[in-house]
Amino acid sequence: MSEKLVKAWYHGHWALMLLAPLAWLYRLITAVRGFCYRRGWFSVAVFPLPVIVVGNITVGGTGKTPLTLALVKHLQAQGFKPAIVSRGYGGQTQYPALVTATSQASEVGDEPLFMFQQTQVPVVVAPKRAQAVARLVQQNNCDVVLCDDGLQHYALARDMEIVVIDAERGLGNGQLLPQGPLRENKERLTTVDFIVINGKGSYHCPQSHFDMALEPDDWLMVANTNQGIAPKPPQKVHAVAGIGNPARFFAALEQQGFQVIAHAFPDHHAFQLSDLTFGDDLPIVMTAKDAVKCVSFPLTNVWQVPVVATLSDSFYEQFDQKLAAVRQRKNLITSLIE
Repeated sequence: MSEKLVKAWYHGHWALMLLAPLAWLYRLITAVRGFCYRRGWFSVAVFPLPVIVVGNITVGGTGKTPLTLALVKHLQAQGFKPAIVSRGYGGQTQYPALVTATSQASEVGDEPLFMFQQTQVPVVVAPKRAQAVARLVQQNNCDVVLCDDGLQHYALARDMEIVVIDAERGLGNGQLLPQGPLRENKERLTTVDFIVINGKGSYHCPQSHFDMALEPDDWLMVANTNQGIAPKPPQKVHAVAGIGNPARFFAALEQQGFQVIAHAFPDHHAFQLSDLTFGDDLPIVMTAKDAVKCVSFPLTNVWQVPVVATLSDSFYEQFDQKLAAVRQRKNLITSLIE
């Protein structure tokens, strides 16, 4: 996605009016598509175990993956055996693909590999998410599925929808693609189960919602050769980010007191050694999602910054209640079928 276009979505530009006809075409296509799914003209895959979609209605990073990881940890604490499905953006392999300890980001995508390394739960990748869930059901190694992204993937039936919104960016200019950042009309927010606002910013959500914060965890060396001494403020660092919203990562480092030399790359960027060669000895800092693609580089003093999503007890209480109702309904349907 063009950096200039993204900037225009969130800061305004008169030229966006020229894209209005394309936005209306996009609106028509999405409306017809949604109508066909609601009428049953397009098939929808339904599964006997709960399927929870964590997604967004805007293009770009909002914090879906940290929330997915937090939900995995919460579900495990409740005694569940969760699994994750993902599109596997940027991967090139035969689908559906089970992520393993020997998988490469180039095969399964950076986010699925990162989520597997963080959780060690089953992670299956497939552009058609229903194929990924079907494989998990066949293997019978989980009892609840989290779909990282895929809110607009209506071929997969879901029992719970959680939308994540970046508090600083919000919904941009409120227009549909390509005139604005919206994948769906903002009215879509009235139909989801939970709205989670990531961080602090100027966006005001008119619907009931929950706040989420991303707290930095202990820094780790990317190469895992030795731990060394992590950089400390006010040290100058090269900050590298190939995520949906690199500015958020850079701002977080600046808030900690670092002098940041920012290097923004496109989301899911396939890093090369030359991308991290800056001609000096300053520390290099990157997101944990980017780090999975750089572990083999012969570099020292390269660090990753893991983050942990924190939410209120109220969110988890309501989440648990919703999940219990879903499981009860699915168990009833299963018993009637049998």
